Amino acid sequence: MMTILIVSQALSWLMVLALGVALLAVARQVGVLHVRVAPAGALTTAGGVGVGDRPAAVPATLLDGGATVVGGAAPGAGLRLLMFVSAQCPLCKSMIPTARSFARHERVALTFVGDDDPVAQRALIAQQGIEAYPFVNGPEVGRAFGVAKLPFAVLLAVDGTVLSKGLVNSREHLESLIVAHEMGIASVQDYIATLKVEAA
Repeated sequence: MMTILIVSQALSWLMVLALGVALLAVARQVGVLHVRVAPAGALTTAGGVGVGDRPAAVPATLLDGGATVVGGAAPGAGLRLLMFVSAQCPLCKSMIPTARSFARHERVALTFVGDDDPVAQRALIAQQGIEAYPFVNGPEVGRAFGVAKLPFAVLLAVDGTVLSKGLVNSREHLESLIVAHEMGIASVQDYIATLKVEAA
């Protein structure tokens, strides 16, 4: 009876040690995967103005009827974020509060841009509580910046240079625009491509 108890106790300890080794192996693999998985970044699209370009200022009309200019030099304005949205885009609706929070946190001037039915856009503004933000509604700005899909964001410098741009569907994507600018790269995808080339 005593021998059986000793053997079972020894087997239990061996099992505990084996589980500990297995847990360490899993933890190591998770660490390796974490390093290999690419960071989330705004998806850049072909066409339109490129990062580093300085497109001409675009005369546009605000939804309230006022005239404005999008792009171009704006001394003293700091970084500017153009957020392209539509009342017909469910993902845009979920990104609007995120864009507001992001702009406030990063201290960038936020302008919403759309090309939709004015009545629907006004309903979107009221629903999202973004009356305090400029809202341009018309095709000219989207055409000038080559926007084909939504939600799309463009980060502009004081002199109107496009610092970064891309499709955005999360706060991480918006933050990647700032990160790409600070790192001096066109996009997170470009950075990942250079890492792959260096690793090869």
